[in-house]
Amino acid sequence: MKFGIVIAILTVISLEFKDGYCLDREMTIIVNAKEKECFYESVPANHIIDMEYQVIDGGQGDLDINFDVTSNGRVLHADFKKSDNIYRMDKPHSGGEYQFCFDNTISHFNSKTVFFELIIEDPNAQNDDNDVISEMEGLSPEEFYEMKVQDIQDIVHTVKSKITRARQLQDLLRSFEARDRNIAELNNERVSLFSIIIIVTMLCVGFLQVFMIRSLFETDPKGRRVWAKITKIVQNFK
Repeated sequence: MKFGIVIAILTVISLEFKDGYCLDREMTIIVNAKEKECFYESVPANHIIDMEYQVIDGGQGDLDINFDVTSNGRVLHADFKKSDNIYRMDKPHSGGEYQFCFDNTISHFNSKTVFFELIIEDPNAQNDDNDVISEMEGLSPEEFYEMKVQDIQDIVHTVKSKITRARQLQDLLRSFEARDRNIAELNNERVSLFSIIIIVTMLCVGFLQVFMIRSLFETDPKGRRVWAKITKIVQNFK
């Protein structure tokens, strides 16, 4: 099976927390027709996996693609002919090497531009962030200044993770906008082409009608002479 080539990496971010690990990857790739593109990532045991993808461009409005997730030779998730979806693994697992594949073998001519985001995070780190936020609520100014340096570092990590999540949502909104813009441009091209064909057809029909009406009022109509010549040529070929 032939594999495609990654053409652009938008953002690759890796964050480490005090008690856990978080990985965030955002990529935009082109999967050519009749090809399959796969990515591999090592996932620690019991870590949450979030995978969100979206086909933002495809020839002739074709935005469908196949997607699957495998680990240790076992298929964990599969999508068939979808333009976007979200995969989440939050159940306990043993970890290992995970394979994420985008399959465009269903298309014989059209390549697909796919934006996807992969997040791997420690659920314990999320719980720590929630505990830090709850501890800050209801503190007086004196109690706030008496907080330890480690507590302040935890708050900085929490704020950083929240800002990162906000940036992720903004990137997803931009991918939706890019897909909608590509669809709108394709529809505009189709409407423009159809309009040109209609205008040319109307002009040809108009000229033909004028020619036919004029020939009705002529003593020696040109249309009859042209038709006679065509008839004579056809008879010569017989």
